[in-house]
Amino acid sequence: MNPGFDPEEIAQLRKECKAESANFIYVDDEFEDEGENNEHAHVQFIGVYKNAEVIYDALIYTLRLHHSTLVYDEALERLKKEMPHYVSQDERPDDYKISAEDEEDAEMLLTEFIEEIEENEEITVREHVDIDDKFEYGVGLEVGLNKTEITDKVIDEFIAVFNADRVQLDPTMYSFTGSEEED
Repeated sequence: MNPGFDPEEIAQLRKECKAESANFIYVDDEFEDEGENNEHAHVQFIGVYKNAEVIYDALIYTLRLHHSTLVYDEALERLKKEMPHYVSQDERPDDYKISAEDEEDAEMLLTEFIEEIEENEEITVREHVDIDDKFEYGVGLEVGLNKTEITDKVIDEFIAVFNADRVQLDPTMYSFTGSEEED
């Protein structure tokens, strides 16, 4: 049975939320060590799914972050066609060897592909709520919102409208160019 539907788990989360005086708690992620992050959050909250109380496990992120992730993935695919032996830094096995020259060439190509994809506005994103009811813990949600940052207030407001079944998504397609803090 999925523990996210277990009344004891739900009661425990309700206690944790009450202790935080919030309608959600943050989930500690093992890859969440990049310091101050304001473009996404991993939270859990209680709601109803198919007439049963459940724990929702939600990733909530900005459309800009969603867009840049998709752009990066597409640029990486193009890079792998140009340099089939290249393995991206986050997928490398411990014994992977690459010359400094190849690494530099790959980085430059990757940057060119990213710029090209952004310039041509090849990738567009819109607000979305994807529900995964085959999730291992409760019901999974992936939520992309057209916000500049994901704050407690944004999360709180989303949960309120989600649980009231009044989510209204902006259907506009958006495309972004490289963020200001990159040079």
